Order: sequence, then structure tokens, then C-alpha cells
Amino acid sequence: MTAEGDILISMKKIERVFYTDEVETHALSGVDLEIRKGEYVSIEGPSGSGKSTLLAIIGLLDSPSDGQYFFKREAVENLDISQRAAVRNREIGFIFQSFNLIGDLTVYENVELPLTYRTTTISENKQRVQQALERVGMSDRSRHYPSQLSGGQQQRVAVARALAGSPSILLADEPTGNLDSHNANAVMELLRELHRDGATICMVTHDPRFARHAERGIHLFDGRLADPGEAAASSAD
Repeated sequence: MTAEGDILISMKKIERVFYTDEVETHALSGVDLEIRKGEYVSIEGPSGSGKSTLLAIIGLLDSPSDGQYFFKREAVENLDISQRAAVRNREIGFIFQSFNLIGDLTVYENVELPLTYRTTTISENKQRVQQALERVGMSDRSRHYPSQLSGGQQQRVAVARALAGSPSILLADEPTGNLDSHNANAVMELLRELHRDGATICMVTHDPRFARHAERGIHLFDGRLADPGEAAASSAD
């Protein structure tokens, strides 16, 4: 049993409302969520259920319209813009569906880039980058550019970039969405290995095969938490 002190993410009654042309859209409604250190959690649900919105709030890329969010027991609403940016840089590693690598930077430079916003030394950054690339099996491609890599290799570089800063949590948004089945399975196995080594992972996926890699599944439907049976039945209607 994980101790209460190991709670990394705590959300209470989270709401996210978008207003466009006098239309009010409730993307999230009353979501309660806890993620503990060392957990592997999947966020599942049909398209438009609020999965990516929830992940964006967890990653401090968006703010809830209402509710409370505590990251390492600190109320996120009390953080100013610069403090939120610092938390994102130091505590959160992002893995996106579209890789988000910069085309005119080498693999090494892409992985190093988030570290340049810290006060760490050049030698420390070099060590972090090399270790991250070795961890994902891409150290021999450090001087290549993204265009010279396959989709699976690009996603491994994206994982290395997320790992290099030793974040408290990895957030993966449909990490296999742009990959064929072979590369998708390889990336999912990499995430599973990282979790075995102690990484905390929260992953959005629409694929039940990959959701089963996680220890625990969070099911969203119409912006609300739902049990798997309820979500499946509603999707079938």
C-alpha cells in the first residue's frame, strides 16, 4: 500500500468549461483524481470525452475553470505563470503523439533543449542527455536529424527528451497514435520498462490493448468519470 505522503497529483471537483460564440461546452465535470508516485495510470474514453483536456490540466498547460488541483501537495492555483513554467520544466515530462521534435536540431540538441532553461552546467546536461539517449536505445543517432529517423525512432527521442530532466511524472498523450503496430508495441514496451524502473506515468490512449499496460485505468465519458461498463454501454448507444 502506497503511503498518503506519496500522492503526487490530487484533483478535486475539477471543471473545465469552454465558451465559444455564446456556446458553453463542459469538457470536464466534477473530476476527482489521485495519482501516486510510481503509478502507471491510463486515461481512456471515446473521442471528445475530455481525455486530452484532463492531461493538459495535469501538465499545467491549461487551468481548470473550477475545482482544486494539488501537485506535490501545493495548490496549483497559487502558482504564478513563471512558477508554473518552472514546475513544468523540472517536474513534468511530456510525450506527444506528433513527437514535437524541432527539425533543424539534431537528436542530441532536441533532448538537450529543455535542460537549457535550467541553471545546470553544460557537463551535467551532457551527462543527462547521453544517459537518456542510452536508456531509449538512441545514443548512436545523436547527430541525426528528425527527418533521418523513422516514426518509432522519433518517438524514442521524444521519450528521451522527457526523461532527461528526471521528471516526477511522464505524461503521454496518445504516444502510439502516429506509429505502425510494430513501432507502437516497441514504444509501449519502453514505457513499461520505465515504469518497472520506478517512473510515474499517466497516459491518454483510445486503444484498450495499450491501456492494459497500465496498473489502473481512468475512464472518461462526456467529461465525467465513468466505470468501464458504463462508458462502453454509452458508446454503443
